[in-house]
Amino acid sequence: MFGAALAGFMSWLSEAGGSATLRVMQTLVADHPLVAHKLTALRDAGTETPTFRRLADELVTLLAYEATRYIKVEPVSVTTPVAVAAGVKLARPNPLVVPVLRAGIGMLDGMARLLPNADVGFVGLARNEETLVASVYAERLPAGLTGRDVFVLDPMLATGGTLETVIAMLVSRGAAAVTAICLLAAPEGAARLEAAFPADDPVPVRVVTAGMDQRLNERGYIVPGLGDAGDRLFGDI
Repeated sequence: MFGAALAGFMSWLSEAGGSATLRVMQTLVADHPLVAHKLTALRDAGTETPTFRRLADELVTLLAYEATRYIKVEPVSVTTPVAVAAGVKLARPNPLVVPVLRAGIGMLDGMARLLPNADVGFVGLARNEETLVASVYAERLPAGLTGRDVFVLDPMLATGGTLETVIAMLVSRGAAAVTAICLLAAPEGAARLEAAFPADDPVPVRVVTAGMDQRLNERGYIVPGLGDAGDRLFGDI
């Protein structure tokens, strides 16, 4: 499944002629030895909180490199010590990074390392452990997101309910494109997002993850997964 997700993405890219314009919901599994190495350490139940937090931070930066592949830029020229060189800079308005509380906070530093000029918003959702339905309890987002690239940080794409809710909020405010960065994903969650944001949706939506696992269990946890990301980042409180 790991290779299949990547092959599907590369097939789409080839069909699109290498275009930097995303037209459909895409799920990309980052196929890289360093990503796999760090994810394996995160899975280990013996990895303690300080190490887990550091590994998650490093892994997010690696995923962010891929997640920002289609970020908008504009041409500029600079004067080197030798001559004038053509280049690019990030286009305005600044991108927006949205951690999903609470676990997404543990991913913010890794993302900010790559996009230090990005603005930061927050959405807090709590999942009912019986119904597995998430409800919004806090939100701090710009009223309008016209023309802005948005990056959502949520460690686990499990049932997909949380990310569907957050992405829908961002789309309704005019986001130009939305990319979710997840440490792990389950097929059920990916399928839910693909159904919610289909090919004819006007806003490009993409998920970048370090791994696509086997399934969800009866509690809605990813199997084999890595446990509760929030508890492993911040402790069981």
